[in-house]
Parts: sequence; C-alpha cells; structure tokens
Amino acid sequence: MPSRILVFGDSISAAYGIELEAGWVALLQARIHAQGKPHQVVNASVSGETSAGGRTRLPALLTRQTEANLRAMIEAARGAGARVLLLGMRLPPNYGATYTNAFAAIYPKLARELDAELVPFLLEGVATDPALMQPDRIHPRAEAQSRLLDTVWPVLVPLL
Repeated sequence: MPSRILVFGDSISAAYGIELEAGWVALLQARIHAQGKPHQVVNASVSGETSAGGRTRLPALLTRQTEANLRAMIEAARGAGARVLLLGMRLPPNYGATYTNAFAAIYPKLARELDAELVPFLLEGVATDPALMQPDRIHPRAEAQSRLLDTVWPVLVPLL
C-alpha cells in the first residue's frame, strides 16, 4: 500500500470557489504521480474549518487511516495464504481519551470483520509496570519479553 499524505486544512486546501481538481491538493497528487511516486494524497480539508473543529475531526480521521492500513496488511497476508494473528496495541493516555479509545477499538473490530485471531493488548501486564518498560515508557525491557511471549502463546498455538 502506498504511503499517504494527509492534507488537513480549511477552505484554501478544500479548493473553495473552484473545481476541486483545480485546487493545489489535486495538483499535488498529479505532480506526485507525474514524478512516478506511489504516494496517495488524501484531502480531508473542510471549508470553514477552525482549529477547534480540526482538533475534533483529526482523531477519527487518523483512526480511519490506521484501520485502513491494518486492513490492507491483513488482506495481503490472507491473499498470500497466511493465517493472521493480530496483536492489539493501545496508546498512552496522553493522546486523549477519544483517540486512545478509538485506536484500541480498531483491533477487535478488524479481528471480527476479517475473522482473524486476536491478542487484545500485546503489552498486557507490562505497559503499566515501570520496571518492565524502558525509560521512554513505550518499549518493554528485555526482562518483559517472556511476558509478551506468554501473552501471545495461547492464541498462537491453535494456529500452528
């Protein structure tokens, strides 16, 4: 799947008052293709958008992008004959409840819709234990790796 460029703007990026195809965002897509680049431009601009409106819309839009990317990867794996085990992830709470909840919901939704096996949260019992996490509070330490395996193993074994 090609990388996406998200343009998240107001009336200027939404091509207000002109044909959408004549706007700078459509021209950007055309230039990218003319240069042989595979990127896809997604124009999520809205005329009259305010920063408050954008702040409200962005989490759902990012969630849809993430879901679309994961869906494409699952479908590609399935297309190659693979069985899929989806390892769920959660975001730290500093991203805000709306976005973190929407992000976490992607994994069970995709598992249900695409009939994939699911580990709901790979870092279960690890992410909240500072002794098991690196200083960045995102990545588990070496000491946590066996716990990650213990989380995955019961769901993986039936697929083997």
